[in-house]
Amino acid sequence: MGRLFVIAAIGALAAIAAGVSLFAAVRTEPSAAVPPPSAPAVTTAPTPPPDALPRARPRRAGRVLSLDEAVKQLDLIRPSRRKVAEDFTLPMPGQKRFRLSEHRGKVVMINFWATWCPPCREEMPAMERLYRQHKDDGFMMLAVSLDADPKVVAPYLQQQKLTIPVAFDPEMTLADKYGVRALPSSFIVDREGNMTALAIGPRHWDNDASHSLVEAMVR
Repeated sequence: MGRLFVIAAIGALAAIAAGVSLFAAVRTEPSAAVPPPSAPAVTTAPTPPPDALPRARPRRAGRVLSLDEAVKQLDLIRPSRRKVAEDFTLPMPGQKRFRLSEHRGKVVMINFWATWCPPCREEMPAMERLYRQHKDDGFMMLAVSLDADPKVVAPYLQQQKLTIPVAFDPEMTLADKYGVRALPSSFIVDREGNMTALAIGPRHWDNDASHSLVEAMVR
């Protein structure tokens, strides 16, 4: 498609800051790997170590952090001003559809990924555990696949035993709207529908900071 190009992660951050004006913080990131043609750059650091297959966890007994502490430890970008996240509707497997506004009242984490993206695959098991731990507490997660062929997604999910809700954005329409220029990228929307935080690159989504973030936001 030729409309996206390879950029270093600091360039990705600048592009996102320009395209999604509500995010004002800027930080230095390592260089990105070369992605397939017409795809967003892949952020290779900080990459979590490979996880075992995801499994349900008992209620955690880790350290509880404040919302600000959790955001700092996760190195998230906070918005410079309050703004409602732009609504969207995407197709899902089984002819279902996901509409963001229908989940108002829940904390929603929107993760842009692809099966060809190694850092995306590496953070998926931790995301799965975070989702399983909090899905009954007012937390929703959506993994938006940017794979050009959506048919490759279902076999991957089955192989990895992932239950995270998945939607398809093969033309990268939503990715462009949200200013995504590096994978993985995660956007966190609060219960009122406001864009709250952005993570560029993979994160340890199963540590005390991640669980504390969700627990603080769903209250």
